[in-house]
Amino acid sequence: MRILHTMLRVGDLERSIAFYTQVLGMRLLRRQDYPEGRFTLAFIGYQDEAAGAVIELTHNWDTPTYDHGNAFGHIALAVPDAAKACADIRARGGKVVREAGPMKHGSTVIAFVEDPDGYKIELIERA
Repeated sequence: MRILHTMLRVGDLERSIAFYTQVLGMRLLRRQDYPEGRFTLAFIGYQDEAAGAVIELTHNWDTPTYDHGNAFGHIALAVPDAAKACADIRARGGKVVREAGPMKHGSTVIAFVEDPDGYKIELIERA
């Protein structure tokens, strides 16, 4: 077994695809409209689906926003330099919600950014 993808429901698919591709540097791997169900699925990631886990963006055509609840935490990405990643993301229009620094009660350097729908993405510094 292996993890295939994580699904996020998004209110504006084009805005979300732009964030994940232009701000975080992922690729749009595939996209499919389902007119009978009134939804679209878009799969994005850094590598092909056969090589690793990706994110599935689900856009239900008649739902512009979602409540996040308190169960989902975040998506984590490895970066070589968290402070530089924050600067790059900010320069591309992304929102940094926690600057790079050691995690509470630890020494791992982390930062957090937020996607257009408010989902948190943790940047974990790994050389």
